[in-house]
This record gives sequence, structure tokens and C-alpha cells, in this order.
Amino acid sequence: MIDFRYHLVSIVAVFLALGLGIVLGATALQPGTLKFLYQASQHELHQIDALRAANDQLNRQLSSNDQVAAAIAPQLLHQLRVVLVEAPGASAQAVTGISQALTQAGATISGQVQLQNKFFDSSPTTRAQLGQLAQRYSPAGALLRGSQQAQASEAMAKAILTRDGPGQPVAGVRDATSTALLNGLGAGGFVTDSGRPDARATLAVMVSPQSPLVTNSANQELVSLAQQLNLAGQGTVVAGTVAGSGPGSAIDIMRNGGRAGHLSSVDDADRVIGQIVVAQALYNQLRRISGSYGALSSASAGGPSPAPTPSASPTASPLASTGTVRPGKS
Repeated sequence: MIDFRYHLVSIVAVFLALGLGIVLGATALQPGTLKFLYQASQHELHQIDALRAANDQLNRQLSSNDQVAAAIAPQLLHQLRVVLVEAPGASAQAVTGISQALTQAGATISGQVQLQNKFFDSSPTTRAQLGQLAQRYSPAGALLRGSQQAQASEAMAKAILTRDGPGQPVAGVRDATSTALLNGLGAGGFVTDSGRPDARATLAVMVSPQSPLVTNSANQELVSLAQQLNLAGQGTVVAGTVAGSGPGSAIDIMRNGGRAGHLSSVDDADRVIGQIVVAQALYNQLRRISGSYGALSSASAGGPSPAPTPSASPTASPLASTGTVRPGKS
């Protein structure tokens, strides 16, 4: 974390020392000149020492924050099932870190669904194929409204998620229709999957790409899919990297384009503390609290505040938070 100021001060000190050497070698220095140059050199050295100490302190603070977050995380999501949905170009490092944080929090990862670029292809032939798959293998309860891509997003969300309540599919139980839909999407080149995402989870994490998708409409559709995931289950968090959560990204559209709804987002999931905040944000989703967390200026906070505390029941009363309390889903 050595910043530009540190390098600038170092360069100035080097040139001052070089200038001092040249003057000493060429002329007999006046006492006043020598004193001035010596004091200037000492001042620059003190600045370097101060910046180095500040840098060391910041590194220790970051390490301490990670350790505190890691201590809070365990058992937040005890016995809950989470499915991971990865956008094209999602950070493998972020996916691995989020998976580890969720597991440490007590969750079971039901499976992973990797979206392919073809899922966002706007050509009429591709859209027709998506619509046919959604209509043919529509899970129970799917209304299939909107465009063909929107119908496919809704169908897939209901195939991998459940609210696990009365009249809802049971979490962890597969059915033939959902399995057939995922198989059809896979055969068509729209997704790949691993684990058993068709053994429905109740919570979802969508990992956004490391850079925005090629078209604005594709990024809008990614947000729409996240909203469908949130409606199909008990809560969804959209996680991205700092570099991939800037202007034009799905997280940017959610936060600044009026499409956050009841979704939560974390923009620094490429760091340990951000990965743990993903688990904390999912925990708050169960309590109908959503928020925008991370390191960017568009985030409302670095993480849920106060940090969530594990409880025996996922239906306990909402915790105080910088996020938004939302009404229950009907």
C-alpha cells in the first residue's frame, strides 16, 4: 500500500542528495548553504519515515479488520442452502473466496451456475430458443412474463431457488422439471453448472463480471436476473470486485439507476473482508434488511452495522443496520 506520495518524497530526497554531492564536489560550500541543504535533506527523510509508519499502520488496520470479520462470520448461515450464480467474466478468486466465507458461516453450497455470453445474446434466434426452453420446462409457480430472456431468467430462478414455505418446493429436493430446464440451458450453451443447483437453495449470491458486459442491455438483464433470484428465494446478494463495480456495471445500475429494490450488493468481494460481508448481507436479507456495502463511494457502508450476530432461528427480529428494512414477500 505504498502510495504515490511516498515515491514522490523518495525521488525528491534522492535529487536533493545528488545536488548536494555535485555542489560539494564543485565548490567550497558556504556554511549557510551547507546548513540549508542538510536541513532540507533531514526534513525529507522525516517525511519518508512518517509515511512509512502510516503505511504500516494502515496495513495492520486492514489485517485487523479482516480478522474481526472472520471471527464474526461463523455460523451466521447455519444449515441454510446457498446457490452461486456467476456472470460471464466473474472473478474466480472472488467466487472461491465467497464460497469459503459462506461455508465458514455454516451454509451449504447447493451448486454453481455459470452464465455464458449466449444467455445475453440479443439475436432473434437465440431469444426464441431461450423462450422455448422456459416455456417447455417451466417450474411450478413461474408466470413467464416479459421478454423471452426475462422468461428464461424467471424460470431458471425458480428452478434453483425456493422460499421453502407453504405451497413452495422443499429446499434441497430436486424435481424433474427443474433438472430438465438446467440440462436444456446447458445443452444450448446458455449455462454450465456444477454441484446440484437444481436441489433448490433458499439464498443466492450472484457474482458480477470483472468488467461490465459488452452492452448496456446485457447489464440491465443481469440486474433483472438478480431480481428474479431475489423473488424466487429468501434473499439475494450481488457481489463484485472494486474494479468491476464502477460505471456501467450491474452494481452501478442497481445503486445509481434506481434498480436496487430489495437486493443487497457488495462491491469489494475480491477482498477477504468483502467476502465475509457477503455472508453477513445474506444473513440480513433473511431479516428483510438490504443495503449497499463495500469500498466505493456508491456504497452506504463498508458492511452491515452493527455486525450480525448468529441466532438459533433465521426468523428473529431485524437487526439495526445502515441498510433498508423491506416488507415481507407475499
